[in-house]
Amino acid sequence: MSLDHEVDRATEKRYEQLSPFELKDELIDLADEHMHKTAHAMINAGRGNPNWTSAIAREAFYLLGRFALAEARRDWDEFPGLAGMPQPRGIAARFDEFLTAESETDAVRLLRESVEYGTATLNFDADAWVGELADAIHGDHYPVPDRMLTHIEQVVHAYLDLTMGGAPAGGWDLFATEGGTAAMCYLFDSCVVNGLLAPGDRIAIMTPIFTPYLEIPHLDRFHFDVVEVRASKTTTDGMHTWQYPAEEIEKLTDPSVKALFLVNPSNPPSVMLDSGTLDRIAQIVATENPRLTIITDDVYGTFVEGFRSLMSVAAANTLGVYSFSKYFGCTGWRLGVIAVAKDNVFDTRIAELPAAQRDRLIERYSSIALDPAALKFIDRMVADSRDVALNHTAGLSTPQQVQMALFALGDLLDKDARHRHDCEAIIARRLRALCDGLDIPVPQDPNAADYYVELDLMAWVKRHWSHEFAQWLESEHEPVDPVFRLAEQGSIVLLNGGGFDGPQWSVRVSLANLRQDSYAEIGQWLRRIMDEYHREFQSRATTR
Repeated sequence: MSLDHEVDRATEKRYEQLSPFELKDELIDLADEHMHKTAHAMINAGRGNPNWTSAIAREAFYLLGRFALAEARRDWDEFPGLAGMPQPRGIAARFDEFLTAESETDAVRLLRESVEYGTATLNFDADAWVGELADAIHGDHYPVPDRMLTHIEQVVHAYLDLTMGGAPAGGWDLFATEGGTAAMCYLFDSCVVNGLLAPGDRIAIMTPIFTPYLEIPHLDRFHFDVVEVRASKTTTDGMHTWQYPAEEIEKLTDPSVKALFLVNPSNPPSVMLDSGTLDRIAQIVATENPRLTIITDDVYGTFVEGFRSLMSVAAANTLGVYSFSKYFGCTGWRLGVIAVAKDNVFDTRIAELPAAQRDRLIERYSSIALDPAALKFIDRMVADSRDVALNHTAGLSTPQQVQMALFALGDLLDKDARHRHDCEAIIARRLRALCDGLDIPVPQDPNAADYYVELDLMAWVKRHWSHEFAQWLESEHEPVDPVFRLAEQGSIVLLNGGGFDGPQWSVRVSLANLRQDSYAEIGQWLRRIMDEYHREFQSRATTR
């Protein structure tokens, strides 16, 4: 064992019980300690937060804010520190004058083209459209409608139609939320409250998956019976494709499976479901398990060319979640949206509940609707997000919705897909640097988003060295030992893949949050650690 390796096996066994995100804190402490000893900068590839920010939509937001403040002062300027509220009458013409007086920049063009897109493509009234933006950016009152502002919902709908594989016939209803994490919390809770799921129900989870989605089903208020659908497909030489064998997908045909939870593209492998799997799931809900509730988190979908979501392919049964956080580099903005097809099975299933359950729900929502029995599931979710009684204060803050709309409009108006291609290029060169450091070929997978990479160290050991070495490694060390050594020796923080229900001897590398040269260093350190194990293996074999 390396003299630098200070954490014993018993300690590692205890840490294996933690979520990777909790283990990460211990690894950061170790990496920080090594950093102070050696003056070696810490490299933390355990974070999913990208190190880019979409600049043009942000600049447009600040510029729109200047205009909106001038409009507020135009309305009322009696006291120096106070202003009124933007008034919609004639506001579109005044906005055009404002933009004309500005130097021509990408942000000015985005705002001008956004107004034109709203009026020419979405048939908005110009004053109503610009008025909504100017008023919303102030955040001067509660969101109305509470689910999502009228014009902004249509803009975001157009964006999802573009990026998620096409809207279903009739379209989606959208609910703007405080990021994708809030969306998931609202979905889980409202599904149980409204009888779509019950505590103890059998659910399927497609793994590997973002750790909280493994943990939430086991909370006391859910206590779901979890069936794992494993991405266990491999190539002929034993490398993971992170796709699902047919026999795994067939688990969903069992009508006792009430729900399916997935991240698509996956986290951590960052690979989207192939077309065959998508089509088979759509067939299952159409013919074999029509009451299946699908909850899909598609935050990484915009990183894959030709992405198709289950919210498009199996729309009636799918509750879709999309977050703007990763693609636009805006995790701090907390911008998420839930999409529910207007023609869905959830409203029908709620209407078919036993009389006692229907009566309970009618009473629950009676204070917010004259006909609570007819209240759509997505509107119940909005109310549930504020415990119903505070429904009048529900909804994502209006300035957040404006920034969401500007991000969406930036992509809708980007005819050359420049933003997507630039994001793809950033990730591709980081992947290349990591592979160069590892001295392995760059994988070629059209289904891969490559936002993260999950490296199965055991598969690498078997392929590069021998099965005997792999067996020795498994018997002599804990699966988290490599991430401890990386932190102790190289001040490098990676997450253990086993914590995501991936292969135990795998690590997750985020390709989004570090500069390119850091990935070459990560690859070199991983190689050095594995060489260290191999020398230890050879030394033990020689002394026998």
